[in-house]
Amino acid sequence: MWNFSLSGALALMARTAPFLLFRMAVYFGIACAYVIATGTGAAMGYGVGHFGDADFLATSTVIGGVTGFGLVAAALYLLREYILYIVKAGHIAVLVELIDGRPFPDGEAQVAYGGRMVRERFAEASVLFGVDQLVKGVISAITGLIEGIASILPIPGLETAAGMLRNFLKVAVGFTDEVILAHALRTRATNPWASAEEALVLYGQNYKVMFRNAAWLAIMIYGLSFVVFLLALAPAAALVYLMPGALSAGGFVFAILFAWAFKAALLEPLAITCMLQVFFKTTEGQMPDPEWRTRLQELSGKFRDIGSKAAAWASGRKTPVRPVAVSA
Repeated sequence: MWNFSLSGALALMARTAPFLLFRMAVYFGIACAYVIATGTGAAMGYGVGHFGDADFLATSTVIGGVTGFGLVAAALYLLREYILYIVKAGHIAVLVELIDGRPFPDGEAQVAYGGRMVRERFAEASVLFGVDQLVKGVISAITGLIEGIASILPIPGLETAAGMLRNFLKVAVGFTDEVILAHALRTRATNPWASAEEALVLYGQNYKVMFRNAAWLAIMIYGLSFVVFLLALAPAAALVYLMPGALSAGGFVFAILFAWAFKAALLEPLAITCMLQVFFKTTEGQMPDPEWRTRLQELSGKFRDIGSKAAAWASGRKTPVRPVAVSA
């Protein structure tokens, strides 16, 4: 069914306990920031609402809570590059070293070591973020191959089924874009764009194996996240009850936030560890297929962008990276 070892992945996770604690502090801290900002905003709105009637009181309380929630969301959007750079990529760097059996330097903390490895491969957060966004676009284009092939087959209902499968795979491949970044860390690449280009070709020529395993992991991880969401509903509702005013949807939202934090801190790195096992094992000894490189160049403008940036990097023209869209 799948090509990864859950027990092996859990063992690797245990060896990266310092990074897991770091991730928990970051993501549960984010969830707490949402709760605190929403509660503070609701309290301020509740105070202002006393200057009007009951409807104005309820409306101002909700507006205050939504405003507090929105401010945290905006701050996180601005910090998304650094969360990827410091938290996610650093953990991947440490996992790669453990998978390959490379010893950590004596006297250097695991989190610090992971950060140093990322800085050596990706000098700036904007470079890593740019690579990550373009990679997501290319992987999304690869999933489109399934729907495209199905659309030309004369089988009733197959096109609709392929469309549903593509939407599911879009969720599943959320665990795989970091695998492309891991290739640069594993090979000690000096050109991150060229490394991403090579890894995407390897990914493409093995897409059936990668998608199958990603699909199984998506079912497992999101199933566990849903269980966590159900368990979090009661305490989240109790927390909303302590807030001023009527935020009827607050318990539902806070339970989602807690489930998201649990997924991002613990379940997501487990899925990534499994995908690293699959990618490294499947591509071991393989060379990038020129036919797949040509196919990706024809299929995705994002892949062509990666190729041009790789050439520019090799020639020394390391232009600043701006945020890019994730579409194909």
